[in-house]
Amino acid sequence: MCTFILAWRVFDDTPVVAAATRDESLDRPSEPPARYSDDPIVVAPRDAEAGGTWIGVNEHGLLVAVTNRWTDAELAGDRSRGSLVADALASASAAAAANLVADAVETDEYDGFYLALADSSDAIVCAWDGTLDRIDLDPGVHVLVNVGLAADPAVPSRRESVGREHAENARLVRTALAPDADDSPTDWLDRARRVMADHDYGVCRHGESYGTRSASLVSVGATTSYEYADGPPCEAPVEPVGLESHI
Repeated sequence: MCTFILAWRVFDDTPVVAAATRDESLDRPSEPPARYSDDPIVVAPRDAEAGGTWIGVNEHGLLVAVTNRWTDAELAGDRSRGSLVADALASASAAAAANLVADAVETDEYDGFYLALADSSDAIVCAWDGTLDRIDLDPGVHVLVNVGLAADPAVPSRRESVGREHAENARLVRTALAPDADDSPTDWLDRARRVMADHDYGVCRHGESYGTRSASLVSVGATTSYEYADGPPCEAPVEPVGLESHI
């Protein structure tokens, strides 16, 4: 399960603050965050196999991230969801990116996904299971996993047991990361990093062939920052990406 945690319009001057993990096959090659594209400038990690990405930020202050969506629908999945993330990151705003996604699912086939789009004006989740739903988020902390948002999960019957487990994990994460009155974005991200690394929350996963491959900590506002752990957050150190050299 990938996990995306968003604090949207919670902090003054930093409307978009997010933490995320990527779960993937352990032998699938990837590259750490760097300049992904130039027009607009995008900083994102890269899936070295399919060429897409799973999270990124652009020069317009737009953050885009994806999780798989577990669904009972049979979907063709001809085009990589990571390519859709890259397409969305070419947009000037979350609203424009949501329109792009609506057009994209009309022309290409994708496996199920939840695509999160956030800037200073909007925070949107595009949910695809053969039908596209748009969810406009209110200010606050939101947790997105493979069964949807913690506040309103959608558990498919084919993965009911593990899906309910993941929904409960997401609820616990959201509760743990409710903002404190004295929190700064840095304080909140530090708490998010610790929660993601704590196996009691079920975010950091280890398996023989599949598990948590990386973690990202991003803030977008008066200043933009990106930190990245190239490995599971319980083991890998978090390092600054150095956005000032890219954006």
